[in-house]
Amino acid sequence: MGRSTHKGPYVEPSLIEKIKKIKGTGRRDEIKTWSRRSMIIPDFVGMTFSVHNGKKFISVFITENMVGHYLGEFALTRTFKLHSGQRQAGAVATGTTKK
Repeated sequence: MGRSTHKGPYVEPSLIEKIKKIKGTGRRDEIKTWSRRSMIIPDFVGMTFSVHNGKKFISVFITENMVGHYLGEFALTRTFKLHSGQRQAGAVATGTTKK
C-alpha cells in the first residue's frame, strides 16, 4: 500500500541535508544511502546515489523519469538464477540428461 497523498512524499531528513550540502559545493559526488524508502523528488535529478541493497551498494543515476518512484526500486535485492524447468530444458537441448 502506498503513502497517503495528503502526507506528501517521504524523504529521509539526513538525505535532504546531504543533497543541500552537495548542491552548495557544485560537485557531483556519489551520495551513499541506506534509505530505500525515500521517494525521488525533482531535486535529485542529475545526481548519483549509492543505494544499499542489503549486501552491497548499487549505483543509481537519477533521471526525470524516476521522479515519484522510490530509491529501493532501482537497487534490486534478489538475483534471479534460473527456473528449474528452464534448467531441464537446457539440458535436453544440449543432449545431456540426468539419470
